[in-house]
Amino acid sequence: MNVLVSVLGLSLVLVACATQSPYQAVLRHSRIRGSQQGPNVCAMQRLSDSNRKYFTNCKQWYHRKVCGKPTVISYECCPGYERIPGTRGCPAELPLVNIYNTLAVVGASTTQMYSERAKLKEEIEGPGSFTFFAPSNKAWAALPTEILDALVSNVNIELLNALHYHMVNRRLTSEELKHGSSFASMYLDFPVHIHHYSNGIVTVNCARLIKPDQRASNGIVHVVDRVITAISNNVNAIIDLDDNLERLRAAMAAAGLTSLLEGEGSYTVFAPTNEAFQKIPQETLNRILGDPVALRDLLNFHMLRHVQCSESIVSGSAMETLQGATLEVGCDGDQMTLNGKAIVTKRDQLGTNGVVHYVSELLIPDSAKVLLELAEGSSVTVATKLFVDAGLVSHLKGSEALTMLAPLDEAFKELRKLLRNHLVKGQLSSQALYHGQELETLGGLRLRVFVYRNNLCIENACIAAHDKTGRFATLFTVDKLLTPPTGTIMDVLKDDDRFSLLVGALQTAGMTQLLSQQGALSLFAPTNEAFNALPPGELSRLMRNGVELSALLRYHLGEGLLVSGGMSSHTRVRPLQGARLELAVRNYTVYVNKVAIADADRMATNGVVHAIGSILKPLRESLLQSHDSHMTQACRRIIRVRSWSMNVVSSGSYRLA
Repeated sequence: MNVLVSVLGLSLVLVACATQSPYQAVLRHSRIRGSQQGPNVCAMQRLSDSNRKYFTNCKQWYHRKVCGKPTVISYECCPGYERIPGTRGCPAELPLVNIYNTLAVVGASTTQMYSERAKLKEEIEGPGSFTFFAPSNKAWAALPTEILDALVSNVNIELLNALHYHMVNRRLTSEELKHGSSFASMYLDFPVHIHHYSNGIVTVNCARLIKPDQRASNGIVHVVDRVITAISNNVNAIIDLDDNLERLRAAMAAAGLTSLLEGEGSYTVFAPTNEAFQKIPQETLNRILGDPVALRDLLNFHMLRHVQCSESIVSGSAMETLQGATLEVGCDGDQMTLNGKAIVTKRDQLGTNGVVHYVSELLIPDSAKVLLELAEGSSVTVATKLFVDAGLVSHLKGSEALTMLAPLDEAFKELRKLLRNHLVKGQLSSQALYHGQELETLGGLRLRVFVYRNNLCIENACIAAHDKTGRFATLFTVDKLLTPPTGTIMDVLKDDDRFSLLVGALQTAGMTQLLSQQGALSLFAPTNEAFNALPPGELSRLMRNGVELSALLRYHLGEGLLVSGGMSSHTRVRPLQGARLELAVRNYTVYVNKVAIADADRMATNGVVHAIGSILKPLRESLLQSHDSHMTQACRRIIRVRSWSMNVVSSGSYRLA
């Protein structure tokens, strides 16, 4: 039974939460935050620079910011309650009086004064059931002087009409002020337009309700932050009647969008002024205006399919445009922003089917840009400049169907680092360089010099032209980018998946220490492909025979550090074990024992790695030459012994006993 009651109770709470309006949800959160101060106390967030106040939701409470500006927390009586001296919180309900007297106690005394002047006092004191959207005292003070003077002149009919437009002839609580609803006002039944946003903010004709639900005996008062005016024009008429939007009007007509903003619906238009169009390069503007698809995308990118009043915005939010892409609509203090920029110059021009905000910059969506414009608006400026410098502008600005693969600017930091290591301290001469010399770069690396019979190299790059000696510096032209070592030969192999089988073989043969210690070796490194090409079972057999495996691997290790630039035909390399390795160069490809080097010059601190696709085998000629060499040496030793023996006998130094 208890379980059933609990479930029913939870269900009722969930239903209540589901039917609760966003404003009531925010008010409830403010009550919770203010409850420690006593009953019926609401926590408010106040902007210190403008004194604007907001009921706080959970996100704002922790961020302590509204429109990017810091807020301070204040505690006030929740709507409908007041303090009693000597007690905590706000335990007393406000006395229920008529609307006229309520105006005085809710911060709308100026509205009360103008109600009396316009002969409205008797109406709002008497019987009835009214809703009064009452401008605050600050709202009246913010009106331009000429408008206020016209309203409060001796002809008070204008003032009465204005006040009647703030009234609805029925009681409407905040719960009944649904998003997108409208109600006939008491001025010629002209409607007032309500928007109830998900963050709890409620607006009437884009004026924010700052003190909702102030109940009276003959109705209800909602205090608003501005004086509202009657609306008769649709959004298209607003654009059509303003000369400052002439170029927008022409573009809308060319794109066939005029009828859209004349019909029913709810739209927000960020309207570029004539000045905004003038800021765009004429070539770009002409291209877009002459392209119906790009023009339509451009204009649709300035429109939302809902009404977004500026007063409803307390932080940046991504909103989908009619074009399909999103705009971040936000605020910075009292400025409305688009994509983080304060370019809204005139706000909340409300029409019967939407609202217009004037903007001083044209917003160009990606879909209306050519490739060069896309790149210039992204973090690929370095790559873009390289494309332009390469003479590819016509491709980047044309209508050709292309896809650019553009590295981020961040990627070029490695290039800068690489180039700093191409600058060596000191003005040098290539003729003075010697084998084993170390040169220090601006990047802090030490580069090794290798002198070969046919070349002079610095790490993997060899000098390709005569020095050019300037006033302070010298230019060495080299045949490739320098790739200084970052680890030992063993590190190079482990960092490259192509050599996983070789790494395993070296570990089995106990050779990892050899390739990790200081030295100068050239490894002709068989790739996984090379090992997999061995006859079936051969690799397994080798891995079980440490002596034979070690001999095979040592045959791939040459004494000395030989980069590809130092290789030429008929170059021979002495391996750590076995017959000499024969190098050859054909059609710019280097071969070792007739096996092509697939990837040369992987530099290491203790040598160099050259990747090969086959296991090396001694050449027949090398074996014969090796055999002949051993025979020749043996013969020479025999001749020397015989010569010594003859000398000894002839000298008579030793005789038989």
